[in-house]
Amino acid sequence: MYATERQREILDKARAEGRVEVRELTESLGVTSETVRRDLSALERRGVLHRVHGGAIPVERLGIEPAVAEREARMSAQKKRIAKAALDELPDDGGTIILDAGTTTIRLAELLPTDRELIVVTHSLPIAILLAGRPNITLHVAGGLVRGRTLATVGAWAEHAMADVFADVAFLGTNGLTVTRGLTTPDIAEAGVKRALITASRRAVLLADHTKIGRTEFARVAPLSAIDTIVTDSDLHVEVAEELESAGVRVVRG
Repeated sequence: MYATERQREILDKARAEGRVEVRELTESLGVTSETVRRDLSALERRGVLHRVHGGAIPVERLGIEPAVAEREARMSAQKKRIAKAALDELPDDGGTIILDAGTTTIRLAELLPTDRELIVVTHSLPIAILLAGRPNITLHVAGGLVRGRTLATVGAWAEHAMADVFADVAFLGTNGLTVTRGLTTPDIAEAGVKRALITASRRAVLLADHTKIGRTEFARVAPLSAIDTIVTDSDLHVEVAEELESAGVRVVRG
């Protein structure tokens, strides 16, 4: 068994049972404890497991949503590739885009072209600060209650602001995505704004690294059918990408 296959099996077991133990994995996989520990360390670096004494637990069982600064450091290379691939989803003639709050959408904001006019609507304070001084961008920022963990505005004000616009493309982030549950996030208020972003756009493009796919969080945002395209990284297993495409969504692996 290759390391990638072994790590996938470990992750699946952790998510199914809520925890994995080094001793049990050594016996079931037929490898040394050192090999198991290396696999657990690799999965922790990917941000999908959290090491504990004698084993590991999946991050979604921690019940804690990481803050922006912490999430910025996770999957950094993959997020950059996703953002670069997402540039192909921009309107050809400039047009209007919506940028959801999130670390991958921040990466996209950093890469937005400077040689064409764009109207950008966002509820993300980091994105607003990043784009405020760019002469080719007309920036609209939705007001509302600022959620400290994501530095995004949420609530009725933000949702009402989105109801007054209609964009060519909305670029969304998510904490979890499955075929059956669709898009999910830990916070109900943020889920409401995300739904408003989808409604306010002709096309919805989801930017999500492979660790988000297969996870389910507390608050449901929208079914998978609400998304036109998923831009993810090349670490997503081919069979998972095929399952998503069979459900009717286009998958781009950056």
